[in-house]
Amino acid sequence: MNNDLNWSNRRHTHMTLAIFAIIGAAAIVAVLIATIHHVDTGQTGRDLPPGTIGLAHPHPPLDRGPGEPVNK
Repeated sequence: MNNDLNWSNRRHTHMTLAIFAIIGAAAIVAVLIATIHHVDTGQTGRDLPPGTIGLAHPHPPLDRGPGEPVNK
């Protein structure tokens, strides 16, 4: 009889863990879908150099070389 109670508790524990796993997986999928839905890919322009994602803009070259003093 003691063995039956142990099996019942183990089955109950496994069922509880399975329910939490399903809820956790559903939450992760929902977060991923919401994140992908809100990502704006329209920021990138066609005039940007390859390798940039639209956040960094090219800067003009400096008038002086590295280590040279700034002349005003």
